[in-house]
Amino acid sequence: LLKGAMAMMVVALPIIFQPELRRGLLKMGKRGFFINTSFLHKEIDKKVEQLINGLVMVMPMLSSKHKGALVVLEREVGLKDILETGIILNSEFSPELLYSIFMPDSPLHDGAVIIRGNNIAGANCILPLSERMDISKSLGTRHRAALGLSEQTDALIIIVSEETGNISIALDGKITRPMEPQGLKKMLTHLYQPKIISEFGFWPTEDSKK
Repeated sequence: LLKGAMAMMVVALPIIFQPELRRGLLKMGKRGFFINTSFLHKEIDKKVEQLINGLVMVMPMLSSKHKGALVVLEREVGLKDILETGIILNSEFSPELLYSIFMPDSPLHDGAVIIRGNNIAGANCILPLSERMDISKSLGTRHRAALGLSEQTDALIIIVSEETGNISIALDGKITRPMEPQGLKKMLTHLYQPKIISEFGFWPTEDSKK
């Protein structure tokens, strides 16, 4: 019952932040951070394009406000065990929903969001911390958690530091930081190219993860 109530609260929260998100959308569009749909229509599925555009919009907005965030993009390796540590949402991805989850008054803002395909599969999820001894002391718990998951799976994790506002990427046991919006767009576009999807199954279905 509690989990259901929390999920309903999160779905309702985007309504509150719609004006702010619309302003952010206009600003980001003017800066040219969005994908040029003229050349991507033939190369990337429309839903993938919407996902990338949404992430490229929301992550800098969270960064500018120093709102800590962890967003996990599930790839070939299923994250069922990770999902079970949090709240299952299975809601269609939208920038508004993702943004609202990481607001301080959201009951789910402390954990990681798991994105599966074009859905926000879950939130408030716990990631395994990296046990490496050579990690920079400047990296906080979010970065260690992102690094830990990237060491164990092929997931791509986007981190926003609450302290610095910097955006980082964890992939294959390595962290790239800071990540500018254009760099984030380029990496996500490469990740979801149809050739990669068809060869390695980076766009999983619900059935393939059961």
